[in-house]
Amino acid sequence: MARPRKSEREKPSAERRHGVERPGRLAAQAEPDASGARGRETFFATCAPGLEPLLDRELRERRFARVERQVGGARFEGTLRDAWIANLRLRTAVRVLLRLARFPASDADALYAGARGVDWSRWLARGGTLAVAAHTSGSALDHSRFVEQRVKDAVVDQLREAWGERPSVEREDPDLRIHAHLARDRCTLLVDTSGEPLHKRGWRRYQGRAPLAETLAAALVMLSGWDRRSPLLDPFCGSGTLLVEAASLAGGFAPGALRESFAFERLPGHDAAAWRDVRSRARSAGELPRKLVIAGSDRDPAAIEGARENLRAAGLGERVSLEVAGALDLAPRKGWNGWIVTNPPYGERVGTKREAAELFRRFGEVLRERCAGFHVAVLCGDRDQARALALPESKMHRLWNGPIECLLVTGKV
Repeated sequence: MARPRKSEREKPSAERRHGVERPGRLAAQAEPDASGARGRETFFATCAPGLEPLLDRELRERRFARVERQVGGARFEGTLRDAWIANLRLRTAVRVLLRLARFPASDADALYAGARGVDWSRWLARGGTLAVAAHTSGSALDHSRFVEQRVKDAVVDQLREAWGERPSVEREDPDLRIHAHLARDRCTLLVDTSGEPLHKRGWRRYQGRAPLAETLAAALVMLSGWDRRSPLLDPFCGSGTLLVEAASLAGGFAPGALRESFAFERLPGHDAAAWRDVRSRARSAGELPRKLVIAGSDRDPAAIEGARENLRAAGLGERVSLEVAGALDLAPRKGWNGWIVTNPPYGERVGTKREAAELFRRFGEVLRERCAGFHVAVLCGDRDQARALALPESKMHRLWNGPIECLLVTGKV
């Protein structure tokens, strides 16, 4: 993530006010026109449940081709270089998968034949390693481990016949990750172009007790409707995830620019020189408004020190204010009319449900009594906590924090 340089002079567009960037001059410099010998491919970007509309909007605003929202993510078309940009720039995506084939697979033989029909030498270099992950639903082949084994056998048999040697399986860090999705006796085979999930941005040094995934934190900021000019406060900042994602959004920084690597770098024929140029441009692009106020607080001194470490690693150490303070002591400057975006402990991983209910009730009082004019976005563990906030004219968005179903309450005090 580039260090912020100068103030932003242009008034945010409608797209930016709603949390999605339209590629401008800097983005265009960072992202050359897609090209490549393989031509156009079909991709599927995955996301957490509830974030499909945001991911769909990100893809459309970045002008990817033939975008289609689906359950669990969004489909789009492009070249492998477009996959580079998707991995670098999408804030809510978890993975970017490249679709290789779709075929009927009502039994083991059909599954094996369909998988063997793919030219795997195009996707795995000689001496490389592979792993297969499978998911099956509503199909005669209803054991994912069996599906993984049959697909793996097809790949290994084909390459052994072609090379005279057997490629190795490596589950922890393979050169090629294959995803097999079997639904209603139809198999889709995909290649993972991301590798590590995209919430791993490359800046986290301190984990904290219950950190939000970076992709979910970005979604909370986007759903809050923050205009990226008004002050943004997080009074339960923990390890600082929301603060980093807010600053990244406001500055237009590529969320994946600090990652060490992506899976597409291991594909045969990868243009390493062109990729270095794209990544270098992405790392140097972006500007954080000079007078923008982003501030976080937490009652735990260790959390504040950890947040400070994360912000420094993200190149934002000088631009985000931190202090040790309890959220119930929040008293922002009158007339700021900014945004409060936060993730209080709601009794799942930190504290108890009873403690959380009382905390949400008291925090709602603080918001109503001291934060007039502020927009708020508060992640809640259930409807009781959302109601306890007692925010006027609020809306609820159903989201998932890992396996935990949550509600994001947004409104204005």
